[in-house]
Amino acid sequence: MTIYAQSRSGGEGTHLLEEARRQLAVGELPGAIYHDPEIFELEMEKIFARAWVYLAHESEIPNAGDYVVRYIGRDSFILIRDENGNVRAHFNMCRHRGMQVCRSEMGNASHFRCPYHGWTYRNDGTLVGVPAGKEAYGDRLNKEAWGLIPIPRLDQYNGMIFGSLDPKAPSLDEWLGDMKWYLDLFTRRSAAGLEVIGAPHRWMIDADWKLGADNFVGDAYHTLMTHRSMVELGLAPRDPQFAMYGEHVHIPGKGHGLGMIGAPPNIPLPPFWGYPEEIVRSLKENYPSEAHVRVAEKLNFVHGTVFPNLSILNVMIGRDHVHPPTPMLTFRLWHPIAPGKMEVWSWFLVEKDAPEWFKEQSRLTYLRTFGTSGVFEQDDAEMWRGITRAAGGEMARRNRMNYQMGMDHLAPDPNWPGPGVAYPLDYAEANQRNFYARWLEMLEA
Repeated sequence: MTIYAQSRSGGEGTHLLEEARRQLAVGELPGAIYHDPEIFELEMEKIFARAWVYLAHESEIPNAGDYVVRYIGRDSFILIRDENGNVRAHFNMCRHRGMQVCRSEMGNASHFRCPYHGWTYRNDGTLVGVPAGKEAYGDRLNKEAWGLIPIPRLDQYNGMIFGSLDPKAPSLDEWLGDMKWYLDLFTRRSAAGLEVIGAPHRWMIDADWKLGADNFVGDAYHTLMTHRSMVELGLAPRDPQFAMYGEHVHIPGKGHGLGMIGAPPNIPLPPFWGYPEEIVRSLKENYPSEAHVRVAEKLNFVHGTVFPNLSILNVMIGRDHVHPPTPMLTFRLWHPIAPGKMEVWSWFLVEKDAPEWFKEQSRLTYLRTFGTSGVFEQDDAEMWRGITRAAGGEMARRNRMNYQMGMDHLAPDPNWPGPGVAYPLDYAEANQRNFYARWLEMLEA
């Protein structure tokens, strides 16, 4: 019996989900969820075939014919701006024999020609060329019916492009819900918007995709130990508990969450993430509300996840022990490859109209801290690999992981000006419990 059939007929993966549902109610989860083949197959079927998944930022395809190849689960899509300026996403599979028609990850093209038999498609997906078409097909072939298959759903929010494989998925607006309020903090600091600098970094980790999403949705606690050396080197604030001081916010029922962190007590840090005055003036003019300005003024570090697998990190951090901290913004995608294996996609973004000197300083900070070989990035990857290795053993099925932080002694902050449920301390795990509640809801649907 196949793994897929087992998962649908009540195999070990189903038992794990039943156990996870019981345990989550008391702030626990079974350790095996991070390396179970049946769970992975269910995630492909129930989450990644139905969710809205981040594909790209519009600045990656600014001109007619610009394209990038992106993925949802196991499916490959050509995301392109066609000759009329419309953004489209075509399933990357020839309609004749199924060969991928685009094998370059990015470029500019007016047409795509399949290397197998030469069927040729315009960049709007229309089939326009079939070698020896008259001789091979006579009048049988209707080219209009055999264009590239479009992605079922495609939409944007403030330059962020999302796609869904489910034609019946709720709108992107509904999917994001109140998370849009927080996305505005990053995407609306400037009327010019954000731009991606360079191609996204990509690397493989022998770790489950949920670990990246879990870490960013609410785990400020790990900075105390995992990133302790960065504090000692002067790349992070001198207080090892610096990530504790802030708000722990989640959007109920959606799975989204963020940690909104300010300066530690007795360690003065500049407001607004330490952005230069030009950007601070701009955000005050472009934010949609005064509440956004009040929240942003107190921020130095923000980590968050848009369910299921897009994370955002906007932090003021040192690129070395000599230069002062510089703010940087990165989007990261935890792309599932196989049980216990993911590909990380990491974009560096900055305001289009930011000063050139700042763009370069921010880029260098990103590269040295959260780029492919960044010091913070290596810390996290080692933890996630170790968790996934342990999760693949027999004992992991008996082990219960603790998600009870903040469960009894923290009450929601009634003075928080933004939407969602906020707790006045970022050492909490309400965000993770909300994330896994949504995860279970979709897997059991």
